[in-house]
Amino acid sequence: MASPLILGDFLPYRLSVLSNTISRSIADIYDREFGLDIRQWRVMAVVGETPGASASEVTTRTAMDKVAVSRAVAGLIELGYLTREPSAEDGRRSELRLTKVGQGIYNQIVPLALQYEQDLLARLDSNDVKQLEALVTRLAAAVSPDQALW
Repeated sequence: MASPLILGDFLPYRLSVLSNTISRSIADIYDREFGLDIRQWRVMAVVGETPGASASEVTTRTAMDKVAVSRAVAGLIELGYLTREPSAEDGRRSELRLTKVGQGIYNQIVPLALQYEQDLLARLDSNDVKQLEALVTRLAAAVSPDQALW
């Protein structure tokens, strides 16, 4: 008989719970201050960094489900934060861009997100931070050897 799985000792479970908890904590800020859910912010973050990205590119970069990206994009368009236009190079591809209002929201959230990260990492010393970054990078390469996760 196989040994029982102890979730509290199982790294994939622990990383998932940690990631979800961190995401929910910061998502509370986006929701409270700007009325955005985490999926909408992730779309805005990718488009803010890469204007003209397609929904498919957002799906790849965020590892979000296509349906979740589609709903987030539709919600952001409805809010007036995002536009979707056909690509000049490929009419089958749509490019996403932040509107002026969306860019303003993005510009307000970025410092909050960076401060959240800084506050979280402040609990570690500089060697721990370097080691964490190296370990996360190695784990990402192990689970996705053919394509960088970020």
